[in-house]
Amino acid sequence: MNSVARTATRVYGWRWIVLPPTVGIAMLAMIVGAMVVAPREAVEGEVQRIFYIHVPSAIAAYLAFFIVFVSSIAVLWRRDMRFDVVARAAAGVGVLFTGLVLATGAIWGHPIWGTWWAWDARLTSTLILFLIFSGYLLARSLSDTSDEQSARYGAVFAIIGFLDIPIINMSVRWWRTLHPQPIVLKMPGEQALPGSMLAVLWLGMVAILLLALWFIVLRSETERIATRVNELRVALDRDDEG
Repeated sequence: MNSVARTATRVYGWRWIVLPPTVGIAMLAMIVGAMVVAPREAVEGEVQRIFYIHVPSAIAAYLAFFIVFVSSIAVLWRRDMRFDVVARAAAGVGVLFTGLVLATGAIWGHPIWGTWWAWDARLTSTLILFLIFSGYLLARSLSDTSDEQSARYGAVFAIIGFLDIPIINMSVRWWRTLHPQPIVLKMPGEQALPGSMLAVLWLGMVAILLLALWFIVLRSETERIATRVNELRVALDRDDEG
């Protein structure tokens, strides 16, 4: 068990060496793929290229909120505030990428739908997700980050908020919406995208998921340091009073 822990610690220590160049190379490859390699879409034209950022950003947001979900369960179960640090860090990244999803969707929707925004089921449920976790971040920022009770309340709120993601995912099937149906795969084994478009999409998935992971690591370290500084400040104040 100790060897496993040592190995995990060693692998985690590589994050400063491996992630930055890997993210940079992957993002550059995604941009080249989206702008040069992928063909121009016959109906939508050049605006379709935003698809290679829009879809991976949605997946990155889902991943971040899943980390919030798991960490929040761990906060309630283990009562370990280290999981609250991870939850807050991942929530910030999830809100960032959800905002990017909404922005890129609006940029695509204006020339295709003729409007920047429509109260479509998927758009509205995605906006609700953005507001839920923005509220979570606001509530946690207004409370003491070392307050276990606030962390538990926040964890319950985050777990409930995560339930919006299955609603977003199924909205295009449950209701009639303007949002396109899933187009990566029509039927099992049947591609709905040309091979070059699908390859660039998967490249975008890898690049943006790595970027989201890097952001979560950075924010987790920042939150951990900020929490430690706050604990030391409280301890010093207590010593001064004594």
